[in-house]
Amino acid sequence: MHRNGGSLAGHATLGVSQTHWYCIHTRPQREQFVTEQLSTFLGLEVYFPTIRLNKTIRRVRREVVAPLFPRYLFCRCELTTDYRAVRYARDVIDLVSFGAQPAQVDDQLIAQIKNWSATTDLPNQATSFAEGEQVEITFGPMQGLHAVILDAHNDRERVAVLLSILGCEARVTIDRSLLARAI
Repeated sequence: MHRNGGSLAGHATLGVSQTHWYCIHTRPQREQFVTEQLSTFLGLEVYFPTIRLNKTIRRVRREVVAPLFPRYLFCRCELTTDYRAVRYARDVIDLVSFGAQPAQVDDQLIAQIKNWSATTDLPNQATSFAEGEQVEITFGPMQGLHAVILDAHNDRERVAVLLSILGCEARVTIDRSLLARAI
């Protein structure tokens, strides 16, 4: 970020405070730590969406709380003042960006994810999908989006899909029960 002539510096000189949601990429299984660090030490609004899933652990079916987007969380901040503190916080890999500009996440998308993640009654059926198959997300905050199966893992509960989110293609892992074959 340059102070002179940079696109971010223009907002600072006008005295306009503009906070937006940004997607933060974290180290594996460090989402909760980063959430606490950004909210407690930096005083930022942070949202780490989780869901309840039925999972088999040591041959026993249990309900567990898991990240909705493993290794990702959302933070509302102002880039001109908070970028360096957020970007270089412990266990943060980077802000999700398109080119050199961090991607803003729409307030409405955050609201939809918050509303949906409060719901705990996930479908229980697990459908089998093949690599390259077109699917539609049938439940949750990404409902209605179309995706392509990249990797049908041996793990019956989750699959990796390629879908268009935040304006670019991203690889995410999603519960099989949230998918249906695309028509």
